[in-house]
Amino acid sequence: MPEQPVGRAVVLGGSLAGLLAANVLAEVYPEVLVVDRDELAGVAGYRKGVPHGRHAHGLVARGQQILEKQFPGLTADMEAAGVQPGDFSGAIRWYFNGMQLRQANTGLLSVPCTRPVIEHQVRNRVEKVSNIRFLEGYDIVGVEATPDKSRVVGARVQRRDGGSDPEVLHADLVIDATGRGSRTPTWLEELGYSRPEEDRVKVDLAYTTRHYRVRNDPFGSDIAVIAAATPTHPRGAFYYRLPGDDGRVELSLTGVLGDHPPTDPDKFLEFVRSVPVPEIYESVREAEPLNDPVMFRFPASVRRRFERLTRFPAGFLVIGDAVCSFNPIYAQGMAIAAVESRVLADKLSSTTVPDPLEFFQEISRQIDSPWEFAATADLGYAGVEGRRTAKIRMINAYVAKVQRAAVHDPSLTNALMRVAGLIDEPTSLLRPGRMLRVLRQAGRRPNRVPAAAPLGAGRD
Repeated sequence: MPEQPVGRAVVLGGSLAGLLAANVLAEVYPEVLVVDRDELAGVAGYRKGVPHGRHAHGLVARGQQILEKQFPGLTADMEAAGVQPGDFSGAIRWYFNGMQLRQANTGLLSVPCTRPVIEHQVRNRVEKVSNIRFLEGYDIVGVEATPDKSRVVGARVQRRDGGSDPEVLHADLVIDATGRGSRTPTWLEELGYSRPEEDRVKVDLAYTTRHYRVRNDPFGSDIAVIAAATPTHPRGAFYYRLPGDDGRVELSLTGVLGDHPPTDPDKFLEFVRSVPVPEIYESVREAEPLNDPVMFRFPASVRRRFERLTRFPAGFLVIGDAVCSFNPIYAQGMAIAAVESRVLADKLSSTTVPDPLEFFQEISRQIDSPWEFAATADLGYAGVEGRRTAKIRMINAYVAKVQRAAVHDPSLTNALMRVAGLIDEPTSLLRPGRMLRVLRQAGRRPNRVPAAAPLGAGRD
């Protein structure tokens, strides 16, 4: 390894955020190293470093648009691999509170597929970039700084084979993309800097996922059936067809505040029956299970407020879930990682080593609206800790009315999906014409909705 920086950038973590950052850096730096403890090159299946990778994932509209621009033809490649993108509303059956929203063609693509498929397709593109190299099977020990601690000049890594000493990868720029478990706050303290403040929303969420082979296609021309969790019906489900023509489907159940979908196969099926969308239970109850249910727990959404720091070492940035880890039921994480990669590209257009505080302030502006949207929705659950201002109560009450009205009005479904897809700001739902439609439709008598199952009834 060279002893001095040689026009090199180092990305810590081969996550989707890390891959997108590396692809952007390669346009500026002669050499980009992506360091990860897992094997990366050629891997098409699940990785230990992505414990949530076995559960439902979806790339919402804004993320799909950015990735397609960054990797032209990516969506077509995913279709060739068997993934079935479709209109974010016109091709998805959305249920809120047991009622199906009126489908509407939004013109926005959603890509429901497994996390390994998305990562594999992006990684295939990144691997082909000649000046990007993967360092696999390495633990990330820390960062290397100048004697006065004012600048990060590399990363300390160590092979996982047990027989190697730590080594320093010298770099002009180091980016932490190691996700929720990022050790950057600790590294900052070790260098004499303050840890970032943290905002937390404790949701105690769990995903439990099982795969089946169904005898009859339950989707028709649709690509997914989604029962969105709400405060009145807190159990949710993401149900979609897996790539291929062999009838394989993936069903991810969600539960919050400790009401976790069980991993026991019989109890799992009972939980499915409690979700207020009977067609999902009818589809899987006679289907062939392909594996046992597996669970992933997500205790809290966490936002690290790097933008509020007044000092930060030069030559060091943080990106992706290491900055903000969203409640995954809102499917915002991958799209926001894509947005942040474009902020990085913009900064790199004027300097090879962006000012970290300016970078954090810019990505914070991009995170603000999705974070507020998710945190406000989570505070609609009575058991979620947090201060409920009059504004939060009003927003949750109004959004519930929009959801009820969208059962009858496809234009309101379109408006909701444009917000959920991170295309429009949530304030777009308050446009006078839309508010009038909500008032006209929300009072209509809905179809009968099954009663919500009591919290805790599905615990292991």
